[in-house]
Amino acid sequence: IQLVESGGGLVQPGGSLTLTCRGSGFEGSGFTFSDFAMRWYRQTPGKGREFVAHISGDGAKTNYGEFVKDRFTFSRDNAKNVAYLQMNNLEPDDAAVYYCNAGTIYWGRGAQVTVSP
Repeated sequence: IQLVESGGGLVQPGGSLTLTCRGSGFEGSGFTFSDFAMRWYRQTPGKGREFVAHISGDGAKTNYGEFVKDRFTFSRDNAKNVAYLQMNNLEPDDAAVYYCNAGTIYWGRGAQVTVSP
């Protein structure tokens, strides 16, 4: 099972980005994408990994880190094996490498988000 993040990049303060986490390799694993709760974490140099958001396997429940303050929306499309993190009103402190996680076990390699004028 593999996770690949995409959609990172450079954005100005106040701008928006959508990160995508695509899962693959479920065939033969005995699991489907919907079996896994998904999470996003982020990390910057000198700081530990910080929880960003969580979504249940069926997409019905979400919760977010306190710093999100209603700016981010986590969603998923289980038919496509994809999860999305819509990030609005980005601030310089949001700059980090964002990692996708499935079931606390599987991790992507990360997507860089840079917020700068």
